[in-house]
Order: sequence, then structure tokens, then C-alpha cells
Amino acid sequence: MADAGRAAGTRRPRRTDAARNAELLLAAARELFDERGPDVPLDDVARRAGVGNATLYRHFPTRSDLIVAVYAEEVTTLCEQGAALLEAEPAEEALFTWLESFVVHVATKRALALAGTDDNDERRTELFDHWHTSMRSAARKLLARAQRTGAVDPGLTAADLLALTSAAAIAATGPEHARRLLRLMRHGFAGPQPPRPG
Repeated sequence: MADAGRAAGTRRPRRTDAARNAELLLAAARELFDERGPDVPLDDVARRAGVGNATLYRHFPTRSDLIVAVYAEEVTTLCEQGAALLEAEPAEEALFTWLESFVVHVATKRALALAGTDDNDERRTELFDHWHTSMRSAARKLLARAQRTGAVDPGLTAADLLALTSAAAIAATGPEHARRLLRLMRHGFAGPQPPRPG
């Protein structure tokens, strides 16, 4: 029993180290993908994480595995934010706060998403479909809540909203431009209304 306890005790630190190394690798990959795109050399990812190449390949055998893991974190964060904003007031502001995060996500992570599905792996494609379904669900709930308050056109659908927002993100030159295009969509092209006479 004592031997078993000692064996279990020696296994636990290894699992902890493995989890910590995976987190370091994901953080390093996220930074480098943002800085230089998903084609950054994997050696650079390992170097920034402070681990050896063998450790990187043990956790993420291929570049696509690493890309998918980074993208999964991004989508999870976005969906968690959507769930939290369902409690925020006012409903219209909650919707557009989430849409701002979404438009920046698309503007900055499009290359990452495309790279993650480059090899036409069926399992990977299913994962991306699942994540995109989760984002559409978040948008649909936030939109319905804003519509119930009368703040948003009742004829607008989540598909409309995400198509317009995605188009703005793809056309934008960067995150700040994407935010500006979203504000224009929100408020329209009309200038300030002149004061009514009398």
C-alpha cells in the first residue's frame, strides 16, 4: 500500500507539470499566432513557452492540433461571455458588447480558423461546425432578449446579424476598424436630426 501511495504521489506532479506545460504552450501559441499568423515555426512556440520541442509534440503532434486547441479556447471564451451577458442590462448594450467581441474574433482569428480546417479532416470539420453552432446560439439568445425590450428590429435574425458582422470583420483592416464598422451598422448612416421648429 505504501508503495502504491508513493507511486500515486510521483504520478500527480507529472500530471500537474503536463497540464502546466500545455497551458504554457497554448499561451505562447496564442501570442505568436496573433503576432505572426498560424504559420509561425513551431520551434518558436516551444521556445517562447520555455519547453523543449519534444514536449510540444507530445501535447500537440501536428500544427493543426495546436491551432485547433488555440481556436477552441477563443470560442469557449466568446460563448462564456455571451452566457454571462444574458444577465447584463440593458439588453441592447449586452448584445452589442458581445457583437464587438465577435467582430474582433472574426477580424483577428479568420486565418487561424481557416488554417485549422486546411487538411479537410472530417473530425476537425465537425469540431468547427460545433463551435460555430455554439456562437450562433449565443447570438440568437442575446438578440431575442434585446428584441423583447423593443431595442432591436423584431425582423432581424441571428443569421442576418452574424452575416453582417462577419462581412464587416472580413472587410476591416484590423480590430479597431472592425469595431468602427460595427458601430456604423448599429447606428446607421444618418447624421444628427435637425431640431424640430417650434
